[in-house]
Amino acid sequence: MKNLKNYLLLAILPLAFASCSDDDTPVANNVTLEFTNTFSGTTIVLGDATDAEASVNTSDAGQVHHFSELKYVISNIRLIKEDGTEIPYHVNDLDNGATVIDQSKSETLSYVLSDVPTADYSQIKFGLGVKSELNTLDQVSFPNFYAATGANDTEMHWEWGTGYRFTKIEGFYDTDNKELSFHSGSTVEGTVDDESTYTQGVDAYRDITLDLTTLAMVGDNAPTIKIEADFDYLLSGNSYTITLVTTDDITNNATPSAHTSTEMMKFVDNIGGDGTDDITGMFSITAVEN
Repeated sequence: MKNLKNYLLLAILPLAFASCSDDDTPVANNVTLEFTNTFSGTTIVLGDATDAEASVNTSDAGQVHHFSELKYVISNIRLIKEDGTEIPYHVNDLDNGATVIDQSKSETLSYVLSDVPTADYSQIKFGLGVKSELNTLDQVSFPNFYAATGANDTEMHWEWGTGYRFTKIEGFYDTDNKELSFHSGSTVEGTVDDESTYTQGVDAYRDITLDLTTLAMVGDNAPTIKIEADFDYLLSGNSYTITLVTTDDITNNATPSAHTSTEMMKFVDNIGGDGTDDITGMFSITAVEN
């Protein structure tokens, strides 16, 4: 009888340990998105026209260029479980689910998603820019995002429009350092100050889908997903190979004095993908650290 009791005790112990282990696993944990902005794998160093420390890139068309300012909006973040279930992260709340990545501010290159449900995740989706239904300068609903994007050193509001800038790139090109200025964002059509008349014009928002290099295991772990944004794609993308030109011809133009929405979309399709054949654009996953 004593031996039988011992066997029963030994059988129960593993179940007790398993139960304690399950109970100790948190129902949610953080996930950090860590962005690195590069030219073909080399981290970008910003600089003015004559800065010898600035990283210089050469496009597929042989055009040298470098950046003095580099900013873009990430929003509409979703994590995808192994079984395909999509877990949205404050997708309709710009205050808590959107951020501006600014190469000049190292603290903006990491964005923490809090209280992500415990699961193993195999993909991430996010927006480059702001989806159309939220792309108004809504100071009441999203005061924090409105303030952050409108700050003097950020300037991610259009001065003349109703929405946000999605990307803001300043820099120089060619050996004589002509000025490069590329700003993207969606447009609306309708009567000024009458939102009931607004319809979608040019849609510069892009939805990015990336497969993770290994599962992001949220629970006991708070993983970091490392994302590279390769700005070589600006001029040398999957959709277009672009050569910047002077204002004598606005084709492929990215200078302050002449820039059209039609030409803007070539650059948008390069860095954000065309949304059909290319859903990654300039972005890739370099690692997942659990």
